[in-house]
Amino acid sequence: MDDSDNYNNKNDTPSASFCVNSSEQERSKEEQELHELVVPNLRDLPVTPPSAVEANFVCYFAPDFMKPAHDQYIYRHANGLCVIGLAPTHVALKEKGVTAVDFNVGKSNRSEIKVTGKRKKNAQHFEANTALCKVCTSDASYIVRCCVKGSLLEVNDRLIDQPGLLNSSFCITGA
Repeated sequence: MDDSDNYNNKNDTPSASFCVNSSEQERSKEEQELHELVVPNLRDLPVTPPSAVEANFVCYFAPDFMKPAHDQYIYRHANGLCVIGLAPTHVALKEKGVTAVDFNVGKSNRSEIKVTGKRKKNAQHFEANTALCKVCTSDASYIVRCCVKGSLLEVNDRLIDQPGLLNSSFCITGA
């Protein structure tokens, strides 16, 4: 067999080049499909990106059936960390607003706990109904419960000096 067998006529190209062109087309098609998977379409993206809380935490709502309108939220991270706070439907936020936060409930002051080390030494272990703090309004006070069984690692000390943070950014700061 000689080279003339690969040509149909004098102006034709060899049949091997057809295979090369088709493999290049398949490769470019695969690259285009990969590009579409990796690089998002701008029209499909949200106008504003999700916040860190929305992206990293699952939100749970803990209604209090014993005392209506004493509802709380729990943000749970994949590593098991929970952030507990007052839900927007809590009576303390609906009334005149929070005027004071007191972490001195139970046998110890929760704000004085200092947890150290990898094993979280000195962490207090709580049940779901354990009191975390007391939130005060101008005419009443409300107990904030733990809602989940776990260990208290830290409290938001800014709430002691600035209790008004709960009135403005209750879903971000935590109780």
